[in-house]
Amino acid sequence: MVKSEVRLFVCGSMSEGMVHYEKVEPYVVKKTEVIAFGQVHRLPVGYHVFTDRELLGEPGIPVRGYLLTLEMPEILSVILDEFHGVRPQAPEKGLHFKKSIRVRDVEGQEHDANVYSFNPKKLTKACERVESGNWENDFCRRPPITANLSERQTQYIKKLAESSGREIVPIDLKLYRELMNLDLIVDKGRRLALTKLGKDAYFYLKK
Repeated sequence: MVKSEVRLFVCGSMSEGMVHYEKVEPYVVKKTEVIAFGQVHRLPVGYHVFTDRELLGEPGIPVRGYLLTLEMPEILSVILDEFHGVRPQAPEKGLHFKKSIRVRDVEGQEHDANVYSFNPKKLTKACERVESGNWENDFCRRPPITANLSERQTQYIKKLAESSGREIVPIDLKLYRELMNLDLIVDKGRRLALTKLGKDAYFYLKK
C-alpha cells in the first residue's frame, strides 16, 4: 500500500478527543500545537469550523489548532476530501476548500499545512463568529446539540438518515414530540424527514 506524508491543520471536530479525530488517529505520527490566521464560526449544531484569512479577504485572528503529520494511504486523502464536501470540479460550490496555508508553532517557526477551510458562502445568519477564536473554550461552555441527545433520540436520527427516501421509520409520540421540539425532524405528512439541523446533527453522530 502506497503511503504519503501529509501535514494537516485541524481544529474543531477533527482535533484529538473530538468526534471525528478517529478518522485520522491511526495515521498520526506527530501532533504539534500551532496557530493559523482566519476566523472560527460556531454552526447551529454547535460544532466549529475554520475559514482561513485568504478566503475571508481580511487579516483574521490567531486560531489555536493542531498540525497533524499523517502517514496515510493516498485513498484516505480522497475519502477526507469527500467527507469535507470538497468539490474539485466546482470548488466554489463545495462545503470546504482544500488549501495550503502557513501555520506557526509555539516557538514562532512557520510550517506549510493543508487545511479544510469552510466556504464563507455557506455561512448562514445562524452561524456565530467566535470573536476570540477560542473554539475550545466556546465548545466547553456551550456543548453541541448532539451532546444532549438521549440514546433513543440518537438512534432514531441515525435510522431516519440511513433509511430510503420512501421508507417509513416508526416513532412513538413522546419521541416525536422531543425531536420536533428540537427542530431535528419535520413531518411531511406520510413520512418524517430530518431538518437541515437534523442532517447536521447526523453528520456528527455517524461513525
